[in-house]
Amino acid sequence: MEIGQLRALREVQARGSIAAAALALHVTASSVSQQLSALQRKAGTPLTYKLGRRTALTPAGLALCRATVEVEVALARADAAVDSFKDSVGEPVRVAAFHSAGLAFFGPLEARLADDAGTSLRLYDQDVAQDEFVALTADYDVVIGHRLPNSPAWPDTVAVTTLAFEPLDIAVGAGHRLAGRASLGPVDLRGERWVSVREGFPLEGAIEMIGTLAGEEVDVAHRINEFFVAASVVESGRCISLMPRYTVSAEHFPRLVCIPLREPALGRYIDVLTRPEALERAAVQQVLVGLGAVMAALVTNSGPILWSHA
Repeated sequence: MEIGQLRALREVQARGSIAAAALALHVTASSVSQQLSALQRKAGTPLTYKLGRRTALTPAGLALCRATVEVEVALARADAAVDSFKDSVGEPVRVAAFHSAGLAFFGPLEARLADDAGTSLRLYDQDVAQDEFVALTADYDVVIGHRLPNSPAWPDTVAVTTLAFEPLDIAVGAGHRLAGRASLGPVDLRGERWVSVREGFPLEGAIEMIGTLAGEEVDVAHRINEFFVAASVVESGRCISLMPRYTVSAEHFPRLVCIPLREPALGRYIDVLTRPEALERAAVQQVLVGLGAVMAALVTNSGPILWSHA
């Protein structure tokens, strides 16, 4: 079996189609099909099948794909061993993050690694649904994603480093009837208009849970993914929203009040996702260390409540 054939299979598994795999590998779809056909002949058993418009892997194909990860890790380890004898800067580390994480992490990370001659960054914002973060690891070395505790765990095809569990508070305007409260429960939020996120994004389920516990369907007035935009709407005092405690800064919103929930104890995991072989690169490890340090500073500086300007 050739490494090119194995990589073609892995990209099809990650991207769901031969055409998408070909685009990622910078070859034609015909070339990917030929690679898969040759690999299947050597395997002696079907490796793929059609699932609607997608190309999916059979159990044998999935097993071979998992073995391919081990091969890629070994190759990356070999490259790292050689790179340790070089003086030149290696390939840039491509880091992608959802918007609020990018706002919180990118500037401090760039400053922290500025004096590290061996680490060059390329930063990208990617606002995607939760089930799309894993696919981003095919195009980026480091992906900062988030998920709720009751959502499916990340698959074992990626390596996961958890940076923090970030509580979610209720954000209201300074003139809102709830602004003076020390804490809130779902019943307190009955009848409120909400700023939610778009369908399929992680925090949607958390808001729906609050509505269920309050005994009513949540009244979603607006769907805004970017927390800074949502905060500017909430400041008007006419609606409320969930607000992350660590990754959204208070300094731009002097009339916003964030109040912790007594129940449910809502929050999200902020995780770093990588393909396993990426962890063999020293520069990627430096980025992970830098992200951990930035996260620790955010948690330390936030206190028990991010802000509360009455």
